[in-house]
Amino acid sequence: MENVSLQWLPQNPVLAVLISLSVNILIAISGILPSAAVTAGNIVFFGFKTGLLISIIGEAAGAIITFIIYRKGLSILISQNQVKNRLLKRLKNTQRLEAVFLVLFLRVLPFVPSGAVTLAAAFSKMGLLSFSIASTLGKIPSLFIEAYSVDRVLKLTIEWQIGIVIVLIALVIGYKLWKKESGN
Repeated sequence: MENVSLQWLPQNPVLAVLISLSVNILIAISGILPSAAVTAGNIVFFGFKTGLLISIIGEAAGAIITFIIYRKGLSILISQNQVKNRLLKRLKNTQRLEAVFLVLFLRVLPFVPSGAVTLAAAFSKMGLLSFSIASTLGKIPSLFIEAYSVDRVLKLTIEWQIGIVIVLIALVIGYKLWKKESGN
């Protein structure tokens, strides 16, 4: 089945783009799933430049739609409960240029979850247009690094690729064993 769909998609690039964008949007709405696999698929399927562009569009669309959904949900929650936490009050009152720089800064940092940035922005007084611009501009550097890394790894020999996977698995197992032994 997978082989048939992969043979069918090159003849339908518009459909392939729509599938990629839809998956990016669903990942963004989830708020916790990483989108690196979609970026990797875009690079493999469309090539570096086009794959990167599709990834940027998909992540931007996902962030914008998620911002709207989060804002709607938060407006319901906030109207029912008054915000008492000092940090949340400050975030809620963040607006204009401060909010733009906050989103831009947080998007550039690769270790900050995208869903958390979108949630924070939706909680603020930031407008949709400001969020869309700051979020998209902030995602471009990290997506470029992600796409470039995927492109470089795919150009390695299979032995190197397997070696990298083995090292990553060993690191994850080692980390889990360390956490178990340290009681965290």
